[in-house]
Amino acid sequence: MDMALRDPLIGTLLDGRYRVEWRIAAGGMSTVYQGTDTRLDRVVALKVMHPSLAGDTAFTTRFIREAKAVARLAHPNVVNVFDQNADGARVFLAMEYVPGGTLRDLLRDRGALSIRAALDILEPVLAALGAAHRAGLVHRDVKPENVLITDDGLVKVADFGLVRVLNAADGAATSTTATAGTVLGTVSYLAPEQIRPGAETDQRVDVYAAGILLYEMLTGSRPHTGENPVQVMYRHLHEDVPAPSATVPGVAPALDAIVAGACARDRASRPHDAVELLAALQRVRRGLTPAQLDAEPPASTRPSPRYPTGEATAVLTPPPAPAPPVERTSVLDVPPDVMDQLLTEPRPYDEPPPARAPRARRSRSTARRLPRAPLIWTAVIAALVLLVGGATYMISGAVYGTVPGVLGKNRTEAERILDAAGMHGKVSEVYSESVPVGQVMAAEPGVGTRTRKSDAVTLTVSRGPKRIAVPDVVGRPSAQASTTLTGAQLTAGTVTETYNDGVAEGSVISTSPAAGQQVPENTPVALVVSKGMVPVPDVTGMSKEAAEKALQAAGFAMQSNGVNLFGTGKVSGQSPAAGERRPQRTVVTVNFPFL
Repeated sequence: MDMALRDPLIGTLLDGRYRVEWRIAAGGMSTVYQGTDTRLDRVVALKVMHPSLAGDTAFTTRFIREAKAVARLAHPNVVNVFDQNADGARVFLAMEYVPGGTLRDLLRDRGALSIRAALDILEPVLAALGAAHRAGLVHRDVKPENVLITDDGLVKVADFGLVRVLNAADGAATSTTATAGTVLGTVSYLAPEQIRPGAETDQRVDVYAAGILLYEMLTGSRPHTGENPVQVMYRHLHEDVPAPSATVPGVAPALDAIVAGACARDRASRPHDAVELLAALQRVRRGLTPAQLDAEPPASTRPSPRYPTGEATAVLTPPPAPAPPVERTSVLDVPPDVMDQLLTEPRPYDEPPPARAPRARRSRSTARRLPRAPLIWTAVIAALVLLVGGATYMISGAVYGTVPGVLGKNRTEAERILDAAGMHGKVSEVYSESVPVGQVMAAEPGVGTRTRKSDAVTLTVSRGPKRIAVPDVVGRPSAQASTTLTGAQLTAGTVTETYNDGVAEGSVISTSPAAGQQVPENTPVALVVSKGMVPVPDVTGMSKEAAEKALQAAGFAMQSNGVNLFGTGKVSGQSPAAGERRPQRTVVTVNFPFL
């Protein structure tokens, strides 16, 4: 019998409001159900914490507090949290229900993805994480199972169950391990600092996991595997994530650099947050050709019809390796002795020397007769090899270096970090609406790239938002004013015409924003253009009252000449004549017939 059929929550009503319909998935910390909000009559996803964790008051309190923080995060690529409550011992969240599947389902169906498909998924994931990071939130459990893809291709990040609220708005780090030896999260996507007891973590743990996500989408496999979780954690601590191109030769070197930077074991060498990683990824994407973006990797299979990608693929032979299994979020208690071994730096991975075949015993007299010269030359050659190898290593270390983590640092600090690494930088300043002034936005070569120390590292530093003073175009012809605005990197906006006595016809009366105001580049500037003086309306044949109303409506005053007996006379003439252009408030004389 299906375990879901025996689930005691199926068919129950949580908090007297949410009816549990059926189970969607079970994880290491909670179970997710499809449910119905009976009050609003809408489908929801219900995430119910496992009873073993719900009994932990401290864990439950943190879960509730941080779930409320996520509920305030409004972003199109984040699964919305509608409600949080407890029904007895059942602590639950009511969330947006997203029909479709997960990135894990897609990888299981297709294996590795094309670069375009991988970036189409990762970019909205980074946009969601970037919004969380800028709001002071860290996800801490980014993995394919938590990336949802709707039937029409919309990507949403789910399960902020392990979210951490940073201590400060500037991204102050926090400790993730409550007790020594306790590791919280999904092992294959843990950053090294999430494994070390008491280590400080910040938003860069999400950057690390996003780099693993990119590697897995490009290659169809995880970078670090093992027979048990401890082996995987050991590799996170002591082994770099390999370049995707080592598995899929068609992957561009720039994407190798993105993965290397995002998955740097030293968090200082990673992009500052998901916003920085997204910006770097988009720069790389702009430099790729359509052929590179759409090339199908060897580990790809026919696409699943459930996930439209807009590209055709072929069935390849031999079939790809099976997709990695679903990995649950869990709380791992690592014994102290095992944790000590995990944290110990590994010895070099030298292959053990091959076993030598037993040699026949030789008589002492035979040994004495063998020439010693070959042995001496062998020793000399070995010494030379060691000398040359050591010199090469020293020279390599003196000539080459790895670009350190400078993203998110201010210019002075970044230059100090480069100087400490034996490198020097040159600065290129660009405007940015999102990065604070003076902060490093990018480095070329990228962070984590090995390069000659003599070559300068170009630091792209933010100049802050670009602001332009609106030029004074009042009194200029409208065509000339539009040209002036375009030359000032602004845009001529809407044009409104009105009569004006003091400004020549066709010239600008005023602008909005006004002259001198500081505005962003390409801001539209509205123009009010003069239609010149007002034409005098034709009031002949009108009654006195009608003529007066018509003239006042056009901005003129009226005086009459002649006798208008009992107000029944009609205007027989006017001065100025109808159609003549005169300033407003001009007095128009109307004539009535003399009786």
